[in-house]
Amino acid sequence: MNSKHSPQKTLPNKQERHKLFGSVAPGPKTKPANKHQMADLQNTKKDFLFELDAVGITNVKHPVVITSNTNPEKQTSIASFTFTSSLSQMNKGTNMSRFMEQLAEYAQQGFTANIATVKRFVKELADRLNQKDATMQVTFPWFYERKGPSSDIAGLNHADLTMTVSYHVESGYQITVGMHVLVTTLCPCSKEISEYSAHNQRGNVNMEVVLADSFDEEQADWKLVLLEAAESNASARLHPILKRPDEKMVTEQAYENPRFVEDMARLVASDLYELPYVKEFTITCQNEESIHMHDAIATIRYTK
Repeated sequence: MNSKHSPQKTLPNKQERHKLFGSVAPGPKTKPANKHQMADLQNTKKDFLFELDAVGITNVKHPVVITSNTNPEKQTSIASFTFTSSLSQMNKGTNMSRFMEQLAEYAQQGFTANIATVKRFVKELADRLNQKDATMQVTFPWFYERKGPSSDIAGLNHADLTMTVSYHVESGYQITVGMHVLVTTLCPCSKEISEYSAHNQRGNVNMEVVLADSFDEEQADWKLVLLEAAESNASARLHPILKRPDEKMVTEQAYENPRFVEDMARLVASDLYELPYVKEFTITCQNEESIHMHDAIATIRYTK
């Protein structure tokens, strides 16, 4: 490629360049610069027609610390936050900056994404906003170690987690946790009608679980509980690293444990139903069919 030398230019200084592209000198300042002298529209008291169920900020990206009862026992991740509270009919708006102020204060110690921290956060947030309630939703990827069943070679899988905690001054806390995790499923019908082989597919398991107010993570690591509910009821688990002996074991295990999408939903529901600290749950299983262009799906919603 032939290089071409451009002629040298004499550029105006940076201030002149800014003027060239539209910048203008600051105008006269007539409004107060002191916070206590500024108009506070959010705190205007008047009948604004409707109460708002939720108002706040969303799509907040921030680092979090995740602890687990499995390897890695401590990790950092990037979480997406939503912070809200209700707003009475007599209030024009909320104080948006207070949501981020509180997150910044917590982040100074390293924001640990566990239920105890989030419960404390939302109660303090309600007090800070002078509101009767507050809610936080946080979603993040969580990595966990998975070893090959024969080789014992370890790698990292991941699942997507959601925590939603609401606090109300009268009714207390509502705690909802969720997980989206991938598994292997093998078709029972294909196995039954074929002379040999059976088609399999990747299954998506989505769980949303309402926990008792008294749930304590010292009782159980909810991440591992939901992971086991999904993976142990699949045809086979997914592995980041499989040597040939591992692949043989996983393939044969899937053949020995065929699962319809309906089977998966019912089996996962059974495991969650048996947990005393689970109040209600929604399970959606979706198979990415390998011999169809469509997916198969099954959902269960249950309240104890």
